[in-house]
Amino acid sequence: MRVLYLYCHPLDESFHGGIRAAALAALERAGHAVDLCDLYAEGFDPVLSAEGRRRYHDESVNQQGLETYVERLRAAEGLVVQFPTWSFGPPAMLKGFFDRLFMPGVGFDISDPASVKPMLQNIGKVIGVSTYGRPWTRAFAVGDPPRKMIKRYLRWFVAKGAPVQYLALYHLNVASEAKRKGFIDKVGRAMERF
Repeated sequence: MRVLYLYCHPLDESFHGGIRAAALAALERAGHAVDLCDLYAEGFDPVLSAEGRRRYHDESVNQQGLETYVERLRAAEGLVVQFPTWSFGPPAMLKGFFDRLFMPGVGFDISDPASVKPMLQNIGKVIGVSTYGRPWTRAFAVGDPPRKMIKRYLRWFVAKGAPVQYLALYHLNVASEAKRKGFIDKVGRAMERF
């Protein structure tokens, strides 16, 4: 399977770097072709500019400057989204990726505004991987937006009935070494079964 691994963390030496290394190794062992899209390392521009917004609905020009990312999304059969949860949401870089790429002609067909249709039917499986600095009770109290982004928002764009999984480590700031290692192992097992 061709897997687009959408990674969003600025520090290679972080705990997320360790998760990513284990996940990529597991996907490789399982025989998947992985396209690592490291948004920070690639210098992705998450800002939807005024001109970009003006062109947003015009499919003849709205992909300008984003062609490579569009091709990568369209080539993917599976999608992994890995990110830290900051301020109970995804990093701005990741939110900007969705703002800019999930647009008319790429993420959805808006030719009939009364019946908008998803267009990323090529993606047959999604896994989200995230960490939180706070306990799950605090995330639950605010509605856990990152979980909803993966389990509800992304689900709409991909193939109907595609499995969508969310793996989260809550309260990372006080997690023991054993708990951290256990989470990395859990992510690795999920990737081996991808």
